[in-house]
Amino acid sequence: MKQKDKFKPRRGAKAAARRPGWRLTWRDEFEGDGVDPAKWDFDIGNGFFDYNSHTWIGGWGNEELQYYTQSPTNVTVKDSLLTIRAVKEALHGCGYTSARLKTRRRDGSALFAQRYGRFEFRAKVPWGKGLWPALWMLPQTDTYGGWPASGEIDLMEIVGEKPHEVLNSIHYGSPGTEARRLITHVHPLPHESTVADWHVYACEWEPGEIRFYVDDEHTSTCDHWWSCSLTDDKGRGVVARKAADLNTWPAPFDQPFYLVMNVAVGGNFPGVPNPQTVFPAELVVDYVRVYEKVGGYGPAKAIGKGKFPWQKKR
Repeated sequence: MKQKDKFKPRRGAKAAARRPGWRLTWRDEFEGDGVDPAKWDFDIGNGFFDYNSHTWIGGWGNEELQYYTQSPTNVTVKDSLLTIRAVKEALHGCGYTSARLKTRRRDGSALFAQRYGRFEFRAKVPWGKGLWPALWMLPQTDTYGGWPASGEIDLMEIVGEKPHEVLNSIHYGSPGTEARRLITHVHPLPHESTVADWHVYACEWEPGEIRFYVDDEHTSTCDHWWSCSLTDDKGRGVVARKAADLNTWPAPFDQPFYLVMNVAVGGNFPGVPNPQTVFPAELVVDYVRVYEKVGGYGPAKAIGKGKFPWQKKR
């Protein structure tokens, strides 16, 4: 059989969610006829108000072109599958509509968040110039300051026109874009597979280490980062210059994070769509599952020398 046929959706009963060494803590198998409001809420619109800078941030801070809705045009649940659909249509001054679901209410309260564990999504992903689908995680509270000082974990992103590659990333550093840091790993999919086929995207997050997987293949490990909450007189984050400037390791990845699923259109990462980009663009999710490690977690793995801004790299 072809490699991609291995990842066809299952019909009938879902496969058991058992995983040796891990205990299931949360799941959504999308068995109903709509999005479960006890598990997911929606971002709405094309931006947000930043209360730190007291300004409106359009395009979700990335110059994105879509307006997020919770309309059936953009999100449906049918046949045990969730579909997020980016559509080429005008709404409220934007040229596209889409959806972004999250396990955190718009008022900031938690629907689900967890510190450490295994997080996995089984999904088929749209691709094309200007598309930016993502399966990712954000901190429930900005304990260490505004993005990215409190962290971000990206289990799956793609550069829209590169369907044979999956990106795993973490974001960290100081508040704002001036002192942000990013570690990204590009994983080529094997056997001529593309993101449009079924794949399981996962991370295993333990104190001081985050491991990424695609179809249970270990793709990358992140074991160094830093977080600094300091800002200058204009409220911009600054790069840490000494150990005392840092939040205690393994900050920021020592707080509960919530789950996010979306399809963005345009923005400074994928660029704008071209005439070959196909709409509607559909992200189809079979399930989302979260586990905790049986027996718990030990102390954080120590960060190595040369991993902080003022240290020489090895």
